Amino acid sequence: MKNKNIWIGIYKKKRENKIDVLLKNNILDEKYSEILKENITLPCEIAEQMAENTIGTFSLPFSVATNFLVDKKEFTVPMVIEEPSVVAACSYAAKIISRSGGFSTTIINRKMIGQITLFNIKNIEMALDNIIKNKNKILKLANDSYPSIITRGGGAEDVTTKVFSENNNIFLVVYIIVDVREAMGANIINNMLEGIKPLLEELSSGTSLIAILSNYATESLVNSKCEIDIKYLSNDKKEAINIAQKIHLASQFSKIDIYRATTHNKGIFNGIDSVVIATGNDWRAIEAGGHAFANKNGRYEGLTTWNFNPNTNKIEGELTLPMPIASVGGSIGLNPTVKAAFNILNNPNAKILSSIIVSVGLAQNFAALKALVSTGIQKGHMKLHAKSIALFAGSNPDEVDLVVENLINSKYINLETAKNILKKIRNK
Repeated sequence: MKNKNIWIGIYKKKRENKIDVLLKNNILDEKYSEILKENITLPCEIAEQMAENTIGTFSLPFSVATNFLVDKKEFTVPMVIEEPSVVAACSYAAKIISRSGGFSTTIINRKMIGQITLFNIKNIEMALDNIIKNKNKILKLANDSYPSIITRGGGAEDVTTKVFSENNNIFLVVYIIVDVREAMGANIINNMLEGIKPLLEELSSGTSLIAILSNYATESLVNSKCEIDIKYLSNDKKEAINIAQKIHLASQFSKIDIYRATTHNKGIFNGIDSVVIATGNDWRAIEAGGHAFANKNGRYEGLTTWNFNPNTNKIEGELTLPMPIASVGGSIGLNPTVKAAFNILNNPNAKILSSIIVSVGLAQNFAALKALVSTGIQKGHMKLHAKSIALFAGSNPDEVDLVVENLINSKYINLETAKNILKKIRNK
């Protein structure tokens, strides 16, 4: 176990000193510490090859969340996000959860889904029968379309079908289930679909409408659980029980009110997106699949479940999400900061990374709920919000803390007040 004292007061240290803490405690290798110290980001020469009409690169704060214990292994987690308080809240939650045993995760599956939609089919029953009879032929053709995935131990494994009818139009959808190994799988699956499309049109006597990967990755689910002893909620046992009961109720409420569910889930993705971006993965795909999964019961619901167990005096949290995350491909091997992020995480494979990310989402949700049902969300948020305002007002680094202190003690925490405070400080 690492000495937890390394994190005490780290937020007060200069950026270079924070990097040194990671380096000295073997969380970060020296070559990546130089990347971070020099703030080496994605070179424009590479960026130009990644996207059309590139005119530069765009930066966001690159931070680390501390104290994560996932499946009995310690992690320092890189996060890329501009929103104040997220990293601090996530680290606080992880610390409490680690003291109670940490996160326990289960990889329910690790497959991706591609779909080909067919229409103009005269005989649906015959088409379905032909496709099922030729399942092995379809799978072989799919794998022949991307042979390198076979050498890595993956490949297309199953074919299923479904029929939809809408406004007198009948659609026959063919799904292929693919083990994409360490990749997110979009290119793999899309190549496979293009490879089998002519055969499916022949077998169905129909016409292909759409052939593409689905981002609703229900075959790539990850579950994270934790238990939290209520003694970490408050020193006062009565108050701790009250907070635990309220977290339980807030979880229930997120299942029945779409307005609350939306904000509830947005908070989860504050944590998840930050790690997905830091590791060079497709956060839009993760968001799309996650929000679709929130509707799996026919209505949009909060994604986490929290229960208070009065027999053990613990609250039990759980989050299950589609998490088709990758450890290779895309921008992962191109962006130097992404490489540093993987180094901080000790270069996890896709399964371990997905477990970490879902656990971060659960931690972020706990921090938000605890704040909401006790002190209120603004108390912890306000200091960091005030710092953003102080910077926007034009404060120099050595002026920020003093401006923030005066701003918090003022009646109004806004830009005009910050400018007036800064003016007074400089006129002294």
